[in-house]
Amino acid sequence: MRLATFNILHGRSTADDVVDVDRFARAVADLDADVLALQEVDRNQRRSGRADLARVAAEAMGAVDVRFAPTLDRWGASGRSQYGVALLSRFPVLEWRTLPLPRRPWWRPLPRGAGGRRLRWGWDEPRTAVVAVVATPQGRLTVVATHLSFLDGWGEHQLERLARGLEGAPRPLVLLGDLNLRSETPAIVTGWSPLVVARSYPVAHPMLQIDHVLADGEVRPLAPGRAVDTGLSDHRALVVDVELDGPGGA
Repeated sequence: MRLATFNILHGRSTADDVVDVDRFARAVADLDADVLALQEVDRNQRRSGRADLARVAAEAMGAVDVRFAPTLDRWGASGRSQYGVALLSRFPVLEWRTLPLPRRPWWRPLPRGAGGRRLRWGWDEPRTAVVAVVATPQGRLTVVATHLSFLDGWGEHQLERLARGLEGAPRPLVLLGDLNLRSETPAIVTGWSPLVVARSYPVAHPMLQIDHVLADGEVRPLAPGRAVDTGLSDHRALVVDVELDGPGGA
């Protein structure tokens, strides 16, 4: 089966600065993922044409189950506008849950002309993880999708909390997402095995791997994972084909 994670930048391309929902749908279809984690997903946002991007992606890949977890949620003249993460699966999901992650206050930069001030004390963007127990053809697999903080040291703290919160989850388990942590750091923090080693950011000339696919339990990659330029976003998607070897794959 194929696993993928993709920070979609609300469907925008950095090449032309345009959100084209049809182009986004084609990009998702081309990934051909059986289980897909998405970050920076819009629902009813003006910048993305009021589209429900999780639903667009689900239809494009042929998902039978999808869960969108908003981390920002506002009401306005056009109704409820949301932004968050999503997990989509071509296989039935037996159990869903979400795990909110801790936030940290910080000095946020303000736009130019904001009363002469440059910084404002406030909270980091809310973060959460979506957890699904997926009934794959090879057995049950716990899949976790998340998007961690970019603040120095805080992503590691969130990942530690997430790993503790998943201690009782069925194995094998796979974590997918934009972790905002470089190279081998997520594997060191969790003790889990990286399934993809590939630079994913920035999209045109990737210098860093901040998107990750990690496994705890008997999940084996069938070939080296890869970073894919979809023509969208400031990130490349990560894709890896795997099989289950242990009790979960019996």
